[in-house]
Amino acid sequence: MKDWNKTDIREVVKLPEWQRLRESLVGTWMKTPEQNVKRLREFLGSNPDQRRLRIVHNYLTGTAFRLGKIKTKETDRLLAEVRKARGHE
Repeated sequence: MKDWNKTDIREVVKLPEWQRLRESLVGTWMKTPEQNVKRLREFLGSNPDQRRLRIVHNYLTGTAFRLGKIKTKETDRLLAEVRKARGHE
């Protein structure tokens, strides 16, 4: 089984489903943040694997989130959940 935590992030994100979702989120965070978090949760599923957790963790710690351009209680909550699931509390 592949260790997604040690795999280059460029390979990790080469998941067509993720690329479609990521592209569809561009430019929507100011208008529909709750819907976007819901879509990220749907991508993760009820029992997410390490690859999906790493993808969403990477996304939620990207520049726009780090700089506070995108900041909501929902994104903060999801990031905390993802960190916990990955053992990065």
